[in-house]
Amino acid sequence: MTIRLLAEALGTFFLFATVIGAGIMADRLAGGNVAVALIGTTLPIGAILFVIIAMLAPFSGAHFNPAVTLVVWLRREIETLAALAYVLVQLASGVIAVWVVHLMFDLPVFQIADTPRTGIGQWAGEGVATFGLIVTILATARARPDWVAASVALYIFAACWFTSSTSFANPAITVARSLTDTFTGIAPGDIPGFIASQLAGALAAMGVCRVLLGGEAQAPAPETIVAE
Repeated sequence: MTIRLLAEALGTFFLFATVIGAGIMADRLAGGNVAVALIGTTLPIGAILFVIIAMLAPFSGAHFNPAVTLVVWLRREIETLAALAYVLVQLASGVIAVWVVHLMFDLPVFQIADTPRTGIGQWAGEGVATFGLIVTILATARARPDWVAASVALYIFAACWFTSSTSFANPAITVARSLTDTFTGIAPGDIPGFIASQLAGALAAMGVCRVLLGGEAQAPAPETIVAE
C-alpha cells in the first residue's frame, strides 16, 4: 500500500504543479492574450499526463483524480480503504503542489482564488469533460491498454479547449485550484457546483461503458486504470 500511495502522491503532485505552474508562466508570457495563455497551459498538462501515467500506472493505477478512484471502486477494482487513502493523498499532494508552485514563482504561498467559475454552462462543461475522461480511460483500457497514457493526455488537451470550463474534470484539482489566485484559480464558493458536475459526469460515463463494454464482462487490470 505504501508504494501505491507514494505513486499517487508523486503523480498528483506533478500533475497539479504543472496545471498551476504552467498557468502562471503562460499568463506572464502571453502579454494579455488569453488564447496564448491557454495553449501555453494545456500543452504542458497533456505532456505531463503522458509521462506520469506511463511511469506510475504499474504502481498505483495512476488515478490522480477522486472521480476516477470512485469509478474504479464502484467497479470493485480497488478496496474501500485503499480508495479512501487514494483520495486523501490526492487532495493533500495537490495542496502541497500549489504551495510549492507559489514558492517557485515568488508568490505568497497561501492564497484564496477569487476567479468566478459558475453557471449552467460551466457545470455542463465539467460534466461533459469528466464524462469523456472516464469513457476514454475505460474504453481505451479495454481496447488498447498500451495507449491509455496517450489517449488520456490527448483527450485532456482537447477538452481544455472544447469545454466551456476548460476541463478541470477532477474534484481534487478543483479544491487545489481554489488555493491559487492565479490564471487557473477558482473561487471557493464555486467548488460545489463543479464537483457535483464532475461526479455526475463520471457516473454517467460508467453507465455508458457498462453497455459499450458488455456489462460486467472482464474488466481491465487495475494497473491500466488511469486518469488526470
